[in-house]
Amino acid sequence: MSKRSDVARQDAESTRLVDPERVASALAAMPAPESIEELAQIFGLLSDPPRMRLIIALLRGGEMCVCDIAAVSGHRESAVSHALRLLRAHHVVRVRRSGRLAYYRLDDSHVRMLLDLGLSHITHVPVAHSSAAH
Repeated sequence: MSKRSDVARQDAESTRLVDPERVASALAAMPAPESIEELAQIFGLLSDPPRMRLIIALLRGGEMCVCDIAAVSGHRESAVSHALRLLRAHHVVRVRRSGRLAYYRLDDSHVRMLLDLGLSHITHVPVAHSSAAH
């Protein structure tokens, strides 16, 4: 067990609990601190609107070269290239080289599913909840 999870358990033990079983279950299912850090980095990369335009261009257009991604996203090629390097380092996109051109695509189906779910989430109309439920 890591020091961080020990601290989390100690904090939970010293806090008033309404449902200790649920707290214990959530603590047991908590990913390792390194995994949480990596996930936060991915969401941080996705939180930048210009990078998100590049990613959505790849989601909708499939594999494209830097100049085509720049045309779709409205950014300069140098900015697109820099953003793609960062996204590639975090396994969001992958590259295929053909001569002097580099073609980028989303790294895997997990990235595609994450984007599809996010886009679906922002376009659905939420059901109104009664104030008593909160």
